Amino acid sequence: MSRIMMWRNVETIRSRSFVCGHCGSPIASEKGYAAYYPDSSPNRAAIMICHRCQYPTFFDEGGNQTPGITFGQPVSEITDKAIAAIYDEARKATGAGCYSAAVLACRKLLMHIAVVKGAEEGLSFIAYVEYLSDKNYIPPDAKGWVDHIRKKGNEANHELTIMKKEDAEELVSFIEMLLKVIFEFPAQVKRKYGKDGDSI
Repeated sequence: MSRIMMWRNVETIRSRSFVCGHCGSPIASEKGYAAYYPDSSPNRAAIMICHRCQYPTFFDEGGNQTPGITFGQPVSEITDKAIAAIYDEARKATGAGCYSAAVLACRKLLMHIAVVKGAEEGLSFIAYVEYLSDKNYIPPDAKGWVDHIRKKGNEANHELTIMKKEDAEELVSFIEMLLKVIFEFPAQVKRKYGKDGDSI
């Protein structure tokens, strides 16, 4: 993300604490642009400027934030660019309230992860989920999630069902855990203890 150096005619307005939807920083900003209404309504829309990345965040008169806060945490050491990009999409979609899109992205992510870890291309979604489970990429105590993801993924893809916030957040949280187990934690162990972790 490129840095914006200066905004013209920025005002000092009522301070607002929020998490920037662009850079993810928790901030309190008093710089931006306020909307004023003829009826002197106490609820005002505003565009707040993040003092870290300088990008704007819009708040409507109901306090709704655009862009929304990206859900979940970033995962480092993901070696496949497509997986990293789709995970980022799923997090942003959840933060933006696009819950069905987020669930479908999680479904696609599981298929990508399975192929990167050795599954054949062109298999069914359930075959990929079972592959990850059978190859022990999904921890034993988390295998109940396999059926849950299969069900939600199929609902979002094949049925006239609108996914809810909790559906998307659950699946993104599961994917986050899975990516950390598959990519982030092994890379950290190798970096600390050597290729085979034989100093542990």
